[in-house]
Order: sequence, then structure tokens, then C-alpha cells
Amino acid sequence: MDWDEGLYKVIKGIISPVNDKYGKKGLVAAKHRVAMVQRALETSDWITQDPWESQQEQWVETVTVLRHHYNVLFHQYHTKNGTSAESSQVLKQADLSDAQPVVPSLKLLCGADVLKTFDNPNLWKDEHIEEIVQKFGLVCISRGDVDPQKFIYESDILFKYRHNIHVVREWMLNDLSATHIRRALRRGCSVKYLLPESVIDYIQQHNIYTAESELQNINEILQPLKAQHSMINVLND
Repeated sequence: MDWDEGLYKVIKGIISPVNDKYGKKGLVAAKHRVAMVQRALETSDWITQDPWESQQEQWVETVTVLRHHYNVLFHQYHTKNGTSAESSQVLKQADLSDAQPVVPSLKLLCGADVLKTFDNPNLWKDEHIEEIVQKFGLVCISRGDVDPQKFIYESDILFKYRHNIHVVREWMLNDLSATHIRRALRRGCSVKYLLPESVIDYIQQHNIYTAESELQNINEILQPLKAQHSMINVLND
């Protein structure tokens, strides 16, 4: 599937369910989220899911997840083409001084609302944002009236690497979101035609997305904010 820009050929999509330790309010157990994604992708011939992130002992930062998936794709590519990957650099840590084009290329797909969170204090580390947009790149889909170009312009890091941020304008507006789905489910409303039947059956079978599940992690702080808070306390001590 070629992008309309003609720069890339999309060969694969990867969905990576977040770790349970992320601490987001209403986050149900990873085993359920992995199972639902698996059912939702039964008819897709190019989107896959990888449970690696959800299986880690602790929450891992997005940049670490990207490095992991890049390294897997990198070795698969060399194995398929019969070349050696040992002499090439593997992304174990940030290395912004020697950025090289990579084959295959891996990009983070997100909505404009995620792009907006880059400006939230302590939620993202500047060096991680820089590595993500420089080493990997973003594909950002517009959502409603949220203008991703505005966030790119207002961020020095995003503006610097704007050539590596591909904005996809969503002309067929779709206001559907996971938040809306969960709200409908816990209120007993029908979500038929909004989710695959197999996913709806799984939700009903395991009785998830209820008023009780929405209280999960209600008193928790998101893990990246908690980690930053702990670091500040150590420095103050």
C-alpha cells in the first residue's frame, strides 16, 4: 500500500497494548486487551499485534517499545535478504549524533491528541521526543478540530524535525473513540456495528468495561509522571 506521497510502501502495522503498570484510569488487564485486539484483527492481512510491551514486568517508555520493534524488524529484514546485521548499529539507546536512514523504516502512528500531549509537563522526556521524531518519525492523523500543524509549529523539537512528521488529514470525520465505547458499555448501551462481533462477545463473556472497571487506577498517577516525581524528590533530598 503506497502512501499518496509516494515515499513509502506500507508493509505492516503493529498494535502494541500498553503495560498494566502504566496506571491509566479505567485500564483493564492486558490479557483482555490483547485478546480483544487479536479478535479485532482476525480479518486484517497486514495489521498484527505484539504483546511484548504488555508482558514486561514494568511499564516501558514508548521510545523503548519503538527500539524493540525496530530491532525485530531490522533482524527480520537481514535474515530475509541473507545479509549480516551484526555490523550495523542496533538501537539499544538514544544516538542522535549519528542518525542514519534505516531499512525497514518504523514510524509511530498517532492521533493529533497524542501529539498535543508532547507539551504536557513531565509526561514525555525531551530527549525521547527528539529520538522518536528524528530516528523513527511520526504519522499523525488529524482528529476533529485539533490542528497538528499548530502543535508542530509551537514545539521547537517537532518543528526542527517537521520533515519527518507526516500529517494525514482525516476528511471523513469520525468522532468514535475508546472513551465513547467504554462509556456506552458501562451504561448498558449497544455498541453493535461499532466493534467487531467477536470483540463484543468477548466483552460480554468476561464482563469488562463496567462501572467498576472504570475505577481501576482511579487514585494512581500515570507512570511517567510518577517516575518524574520520584526523580524530583531524590534531587530535592
